[in-house]
Amino acid sequence: MVKAWYMDNETSDQRLEHHRNPPEYISIDDLFKKTGVEYFKINVSTYKTDGVLDKIKQERGYSYEDEITCSEECIPNFEEKLKAFFMEHLHTDEEIRLVLEGSGYFDVRDGSDQWIRISVTAGDMIVIPSGIYHRFTLDTNNFIKAKRFFVGEPVWLPYNRPADDMPCRKEYVDKLQKGFVTAA
Repeated sequence: MVKAWYMDNETSDQRLEHHRNPPEYISIDDLFKKTGVEYFKINVSTYKTDGVLDKIKQERGYSYEDEITCSEECIPNFEEKLKAFFMEHLHTDEEIRLVLEGSGYFDVRDGSDQWIRISVTAGDMIVIPSGIYHRFTLDTNNFIKAKRFFVGEPVWLPYNRPADDMPCRKEYVDKLQKGFVTAA
């Protein structure tokens, strides 16, 4: 099950948890209320046949998918690529990830600009809204395999912070102020 907590701004080793001591955990419901990040639990042993993922994909209009494996063996210039993933950025589309194997961290900013770290493992599917500042890193296992989902053709352009004038950012901030509503 996914865990989320407020973290310090320390980034000397991005793969460690760097949470407050004691950690200030937040529930999945509060994560959604504070950031708009949605969570689904998927059974990785049966997702190809149980219909759960298919229903989510249909309801949300996910029409394209692929897989990505992040590890030293699979990504050329691994350390540089990991640093790029860890740069604070936003996207014009949702970022949808279903973890099939391994683990990692997605960090998102709340309405007070504080980092919330989301620890994901196999079976965790998160939907990061367009316009939210976020970043990704592996944990100390240095391995994650995930499915990526898109509405239509994939758009995979990160816009590094600051990108406050982008329409998707303005729409996100508006939703943040008004409150989030689940899409499914």
